[in-house]
Amino acid sequence: MRTSILKTTIAALALAALSLGPTQAAETENKSNAQKPVDPEVKGEEIAVLTQAPKVPPPITRKFSTKVIVNLEVIEVTKRLAEGVEYVFWTFGGEVPGSFIRIREGDHVEFHLNNHQNNKMPHNIDLHAVTGPGGGAASSFTAPGHTSQFSFKALNPGLYVYHCATAPVGMHVGNGMYGLILVEPKEGLPPVEREYYIMQSEFYTAGKFGVEGLQPFDMEKAIDEKPSYVVFNGSVGSLVGDKAITAKVGDRVRLFIGNGGPNLVSSFHVIGEIFDNVYQEGGVVPTQHHVQTTIVPAGGSAMVDFKVEVPGTYILVDHSLFRAFNKGALGMLKVEGPQNLIVYSGKEVDANYLGKAVAAGSDAEKRVATLKAAVAQEIKSNPKISDLNKEIQIEKGKQVYLQTCFVCHQPDGKGIPDQIPPLAKSDFLMADKERSIRGVLMGQSGEMEVNGKKYNGVMIPLNYLNDEDIANALTYVRNSFGNSGDAVSPASVGKIRKEVVVPTPTSFE
Repeated sequence: MRTSILKTTIAALALAALSLGPTQAAETENKSNAQKPVDPEVKGEEIAVLTQAPKVPPPITRKFSTKVIVNLEVIEVTKRLAEGVEYVFWTFGGEVPGSFIRIREGDHVEFHLNNHQNNKMPHNIDLHAVTGPGGGAASSFTAPGHTSQFSFKALNPGLYVYHCATAPVGMHVGNGMYGLILVEPKEGLPPVEREYYIMQSEFYTAGKFGVEGLQPFDMEKAIDEKPSYVVFNGSVGSLVGDKAITAKVGDRVRLFIGNGGPNLVSSFHVIGEIFDNVYQEGGVVPTQHHVQTTIVPAGGSAMVDFKVEVPGTYILVDHSLFRAFNKGALGMLKVEGPQNLIVYSGKEVDANYLGKAVAAGSDAEKRVATLKAAVAQEIKSNPKISDLNKEIQIEKGKQVYLQTCFVCHQPDGKGIPDQIPPLAKSDFLMADKERSIRGVLMGQSGEMEVNGKKYNGVMIPLNYLNDEDIANALTYVRNSFGNSGDAVSPASVGKIRKEVVVPTPTSFE
């Protein structure tokens, strides 16, 4: 595979050497002196305003076509991909995704592609907005330290992807070479208060997600379409915390969404919002209204707009949810302003719900209150209250057990014959407290012997439970169903969670 890439690269460099050799200056001068046809629609000229994601250039207010000069530099740069993870990105404009380009239908674009002298590779650009061979790729092949120029007429309005099309194309795109160009319709787009640029893509690194250090591109993973990362705007966390996009209650928000791929289709969704208008596949006519999730194909785009009615943090995701919560395709829209309790009340009730086990849960809750009162009374005369605290843990743990564990292990802790091992009078459970904590946090698989009988099944990790819930549940089962043991503390669960690198549950609300 490496040999194939090397051969392709050598061939590309050879082509660059032939086409951009010692006579380049003279050839360029000859081309510039050639007579070019005059576009009768064009008046004057301007330099295009380019922005980096998530920012967008301002809407175009002029009512006529003009000559727009676009200067875009290709830079190969080492940057952050995730916390502690670096990657050599190939970029249009120094960032991933590439600079946002905004022009108007009917404009005549003079495009300059500059390949930085410190780069290692030749590059070009294919703009899906271009009508012409390769979308400009055939005219923009540029060696390091050189510049190329070509022109095109913006015939069709829409939101278009651009990307590098130098062989191997997938590798150039997979290293970050993509962006969006908006060709506004002559009448413009409906006005909104906020516009943002969001582009999804995937990265194929030799190391798994989160493995620290400088990570190289993995061609085999890319061919197999098994990315280590799926992200918005080039890195994990690019749109969270103080990098989140923002709005105020009452604002209408427009998102220009692109998908650089190179392989996966995006299912774009904003948790807690509904898209009033969706411009599917980057067209300029809204084709759907009141949409929950919209598909954005690889090498494609979409525009969505919606009005934000209530304040809070809205989560942007690829609704292929393991990509969002395990590979990085997650962002935030933070909205400030007054509450609207008619539209959304916030939490009105916070109570335990146990389904069919509600009677036992209610009794347990009452028992906890009684024991807490007993603790408060006992403290006055007897500092040795550990037994009462243990009883509180048992009662709280019963609630966790009846919500989470009883379906498999059964209400009486006897499990399912030949399938789920018993917790009742379990020698395996009681033999090693730390092992039981690890089993809950990391799951359990493989053969085990419980009470003289062998079982071979799978228990999924329950690490989404917090340390207190796990400690209480284990204290309950270690002191129920014929078992008798000491309590499990939340601190001991937290200690082992850190050792096995299991993340503590967090909330994005």
